[in-house]
Amino acid sequence: MKFVVKSKKVLTGGVLKKASVLIENGKVADVFEYDKIPDCVTEDFGELVLMPGLTDTHVHINEPGRNEWEGFETATKAALAGGITMLADMPLNSIPVTTTSDSLDLKIHSSKNKLYADTGFYGGLIPDNADQLGPLIEKGVLGLKAFMIDSGIDEFPFVNEGDLRRALSSVSLRNVPELPVLVHAETDCGFIRPDNYSGYSFRSFLDARPAEWEHEAVKILIKLCREFRHHIHIVHLSSAGSVELIREAKSEGLPLTTETCPHYLFFSSEEIPDNDTRFKCTPPIRDSKNREKLWEAVIDGTIDFIVSDHSPCDPGLKFLNEGNFENAWGGIAGLQFSLPVFWTAAKERGISIEKLSGLMSKRTSEFLGLGNKKGKIEKGFDADIVVFNPDKSFKVEEKNIFHKHKTTPYSGRELCGVTETVFVRGVKVFDKGRIISPAAGEIVLNKKFY
Repeated sequence: MKFVVKSKKVLTGGVLKKASVLIENGKVADVFEYDKIPDCVTEDFGELVLMPGLTDTHVHINEPGRNEWEGFETATKAALAGGITMLADMPLNSIPVTTTSDSLDLKIHSSKNKLYADTGFYGGLIPDNADQLGPLIEKGVLGLKAFMIDSGIDEFPFVNEGDLRRALSSVSLRNVPELPVLVHAETDCGFIRPDNYSGYSFRSFLDARPAEWEHEAVKILIKLCREFRHHIHIVHLSSAGSVELIREAKSEGLPLTTETCPHYLFFSSEEIPDNDTRFKCTPPIRDSKNREKLWEAVIDGTIDFIVSDHSPCDPGLKFLNEGNFENAWGGIAGLQFSLPVFWTAAKERGISIEKLSGLMSKRTSEFLGLGNKKGKIEKGFDADIVVFNPDKSFKVEEKNIFHKHKTTPYSGRELCGVTETVFVRGVKVFDKGRIISPAAGEIVLNKKFY
């Protein structure tokens, strides 16, 4: 199939400009002058922005085994509604966790015919699965994920420095230094509860998850990165106190990257009421001063990119009626709203669409090893294109949420930036608030290592 989409604001070559995009066989065949009349069907989107589809490298889909929390169909539909055309699924929260070759096979099988966005998978790195790392890599995982603190899932135990050192020393990882090892960077340094501690207080929850826990974990990861020269990635950075450590490590040329999430850049602890467990995540949302320092790190490039860390659960596990932060599941459902949440806050700080796309499309695609096929509207790239209205606002309501469950801290918020239309490899899959195509997503495996 051959057709053209055009706009007076096409993001190509790193800039917004008037252009026409020729799409053929699912690829961008050419980008040419806006006024040139092609000999094929043309759709003109006027002043709307045409930009590369987003790639979200941090999503918990939970299927198979915990489909009642979220599943491939609902998650990937929500992704499209938020302009995300490619995502990577985390190895935990599903049953079984993806820590063996067989469990990866099961996950891949369970996703077939349910994907509306392209989807890849991470393998898990836990203390006792060293013999599985090679097979997971050979089968095409996009990276390996580990926790340095309790993951909340018994089947996915956390690793310590020794476990990470043994894994990085293994033949399986020595042979692939560019394959990212993604780490939840918190380590339990101890916490003494004060007399006024309350499980219903967000302030108490925040105090019980101090920034020092992140700092100590980041120090260990930088040391290991320096020692093994292996690509280590710090997921969902919440504490700006670790930024200078990361900045210094990068200045050495270490293969270290980091991400943060829209909820850390949008909310602040001062505005979170007690008992509202929708806001519980780990590491926690910190204060407004910390938030602004994270923004500085986003702007100067110390933080490499922005991803959702979509971690939904059955609403009952949030204990909304009880409002107890100790008992509630720690995760925020926000996959569908990453783009407008980030854009709402970013444009107030003078951040451009071009910068946004770099943080949520280009760099995330490169991180997964897909920088030669996704994340740009350029000749030869997959025709993953989002038609975005950056000036239109909307209110988050249950009726427009595609997630399996509607519990999210963004409920009732007025956000700026609407995804109007989405193409995945040239197929129009989403338009004006509706999924309009059968499941067109593909399974994406890392073919470099097998």
